[in-house]
Amino acid sequence: MAKNIQAIRGMNDYLPGETAIWQRIEGTLKNVLGSYGYSEIRLPIVEQTSLFKRAIGEVTDVVEKEMYTFDDRNELSLTLRPEGTAGCVRAGIEHGLLYNQEQRLWYVGPMFRYEKPQKGRYRQFHQLGVEVFGLQGPDIDAELIMLTARWWRELGIASHVALELNSIGSLEARATYRDALVAFLEQHKDKLDEDCLRRMYTNPLRVLDTKNQDIQTLLNDAPKLGDYLDDESREHFAGLCAFLDAAGIAYTVNQRLVRGLDYYNRTVFEWVTTSLGAQGTVCAGGRYDGLVEQLGGRATPAVGFAMGLERLVLLVQAVNPEFKAESVVDIYLVASGANTQSAAMQLGEQVRDALPGVRLMMNHGGGNFKKQFARADKWGARVALVLGESEITDGNVVVKDLRSGEQSTVTQDSVAAHLRTLLG
Repeated sequence: MAKNIQAIRGMNDYLPGETAIWQRIEGTLKNVLGSYGYSEIRLPIVEQTSLFKRAIGEVTDVVEKEMYTFDDRNELSLTLRPEGTAGCVRAGIEHGLLYNQEQRLWYVGPMFRYEKPQKGRYRQFHQLGVEVFGLQGPDIDAELIMLTARWWRELGIASHVALELNSIGSLEARATYRDALVAFLEQHKDKLDEDCLRRMYTNPLRVLDTKNQDIQTLLNDAPKLGDYLDDESREHFAGLCAFLDAAGIAYTVNQRLVRGLDYYNRTVFEWVTTSLGAQGTVCAGGRYDGLVEQLGGRATPAVGFAMGLERLVLLVQAVNPEFKAESVVDIYLVASGANTQSAAMQLGEQVRDALPGVRLMMNHGGGNFKKQFARADKWGARVALVLGESEITDGNVVVKDLRSGEQSTVTQDSVAAHLRTLLG
């Protein structure tokens, strides 16, 4: 007997019972994005490897350890996308969307990173990303944060997430700070772990967000990034904080927040939660004004963020049990008796024509009334339409409200109007 083939570790199936809550959450996210005037862009999941090396940085963990990279039949190195910003910038440059233009874009889909699978973090995971091009003021940074805060309110998780902010300044200011930080770390080499020693010269700012608590204590005496900011970055950050204060959005300034990718400058932010065990990041991003030019386009200010949907779904399920998946169907069509199935299927088509968007499920496979009503309950139907031999003869149909138990008999010609009133 052949051995069953199973899914690749860290790449999961999402079954109908799970996708229903995903769809409701994604619908909420998309509705809010639309209310702010953002447009969807759809991007390939495979890009040239050089795109990510140039955008993310060759000495980041993503490029060094986590990318799924392979050569195609033309020996071109390709990579399954580990994040979405680089591909979005590539598309914007390629299609002439960015120079001297304003774009507010969002995308959603699978990303791929080779890392140890754990709850809420998988090798194939899903992100929703938002990118804004052509706007350089702190007001658009604030709008993105206000947009995410609205998400949390509508999902019922606002009290379970906290906002952390920082400014990492200009590239020049960060280079000066980098030298000061390396000098400090060199004095304490004997206290650094292997990971921090490796990063000390290649990407020293990543030492600041180490999970090693002993090193975090050591960093209390390290130079502070805020002391090295250029004047324009200070002014930008002060403006962002003023907008958030006026909007009533609470935040903490965390000077060790640097983000893991090389392209960030000035604003960086994270929404974090402790409601899934250890502190975890739900949504994060920042400003990356140099990336478009770095990838071959004209200099263009840009800011954005990404959110892992697996972790968001887990958080919603953990803290807001009232946020449940919608039922699969609105109406279940029950048919019983000789030669009733064809007439019932025609009635179903009639109702779908008259009520676009209604979710009507037809009973198939026969069964007595009791079994068919049990199936209607299983699918969460609000209304049952019942068609028997006598109803077909008389041109009628029985409409039963499965919530109240009330039922009435109406003509098949008027059933759509009756359902419209019943379903609201």
